[in-house]
Amino acid sequence: MKIQRIKSIDIFRGLCMAWMILNHLISWWLNNKYSWLHGITVMILDPIGASGFLFISGVSIALSYKNRVTSVEYNHRWLRNSYLFRAFCIFLIAMIYNTTISLYLNSLLWIWTWFVLLTVAISMFISWPLLKTSKIFRIILGIFIIIANQYLFSVLLPYRGENNVFGVFFHILYHRMGQDPILSFFPFFLFGTVIGDILFESYNNLNENSKKKYLKINLIIPSLAIGSLLIISGILFIFPNFLERTSFSWIIYSLGIELLIFSLLLIFEEFIINDIKKSFKFLFYYSYYSLTVYLGHNLLYFLFFESLNIYDIWIFILATFIILGLLLRFIYKKWGAKASIKIQIGKLSSILTMKIEAHKRNQDK
Repeated sequence: MKIQRIKSIDIFRGLCMAWMILNHLISWWLNNKYSWLHGITVMILDPIGASGFLFISGVSIALSYKNRVTSVEYNHRWLRNSYLFRAFCIFLIAMIYNTTISLYLNSLLWIWTWFVLLTVAISMFISWPLLKTSKIFRIILGIFIIIANQYLFSVLLPYRGENNVFGVFFHILYHRMGQDPILSFFPFFLFGTVIGDILFESYNNLNENSKKKYLKINLIIPSLAIGSLLIISGILFIFPNFLERTSFSWIIYSLGIELLIFSLLLIFEEFIINDIKKSFKFLFYYSYYSLTVYLGHNLLYFLFFESLNIYDIWIFILATFIILGLLLRFIYKKWGAKASIKIQIGKLSSILTMKIEAHKRNQDK
């Protein structure tokens, strides 16, 4: 049975998108002498940015995979090709995005930079064979990657910028550290797939009361407990390293924040608010058009570049969010899915897969 759209996923993704836009606007528009404000804002809210987006992408991917695997029309080859085409389309967009930035900065090094789109695309490629594995295996693998990454980074860091094999490996794995390098952020995606599996098991139950009980016992309570423990551990372990992006403390602290927020959203959706989507409609638009917004908001870079002070910037950011929200609402009512690059990529992937399947059937004849 195909489960209905889970509103908490949309709200969480919309929250991540809103933060990423806020982060960029502060970084772009704030006068350099107030750069400390950007630093403080990032330290406080960064766990719900790119890491949160990777986490919720993993949740969505796992749900989509389980929905298709359990459908009557399930075809493994069709599902595999459609999934990989989708990952390749995102990878292609990521490389075009990176190349554009590389040309603007006049540096070819930026062509391979771990902006979030590239991290999502590579995470999708890596996770395909892992979606069939057990939840325990993915949890253990995620923990192993987090630990191994800390060691590998310390080994390769001295070779940063050097023209040798180790320097190349550092560039491939960690350029740039201020962005979203794969080994630091893939575990968020992987843990998200585990949450997605549990959600599918919960929502696939036809009995509403059984669904809520299963959800509470197997996801909400464990996530609240583990999330709280991770937050406390992240803060206390080599304090205050949890404020340093991609550090071991920051990773476990951020994962705890994400588990906690997502669990609270599920509690509101299932046990408190009947129509949570209506209550957070603003964030739904940011989720529905996440890829469109991510690519389009870069045009705002030039609007007030490094020209606003610590007071004016909040007025202009608030106005930007209101205008952007109204614009997305208008687009949703006018064009709906047609204006969503994310949805169009899914449709394109299905079309390409059907053409390959049709070509293969003709060859078999």
